[in-house]
Amino acid sequence: MDYLISYLIIINVIAFVAFGIDKLKAKKSWWRIPEATLIGLASAGGSIGALLGMRYWRHKTRHRKFKYGLPAILLIHIALAMLILSNQ
Repeated sequence: MDYLISYLIIINVIAFVAFGIDKLKAKKSWWRIPEATLIGLASAGGSIGALLGMRYWRHKTRHRKFKYGLPAILLIHIALAMLILSNQ
């Protein structure tokens, strides 16, 4: 369980930072982080970090796949966590 908690902390920090980096790159017209990568980080367990990054950096807030997709991914993660915890 300790490994899972460590993993979730790390993936959420990475997702949060990735949104900030992509916002910076967008402002400077540099090469961007693909949207699939940002959604992939959220799907891999970083949904909280992705949502916080989206709100904090004010990035991707108008894109439907982020506006609705990230909360949906978070709800799936919550349901999975409840399922895992109820089976212990």
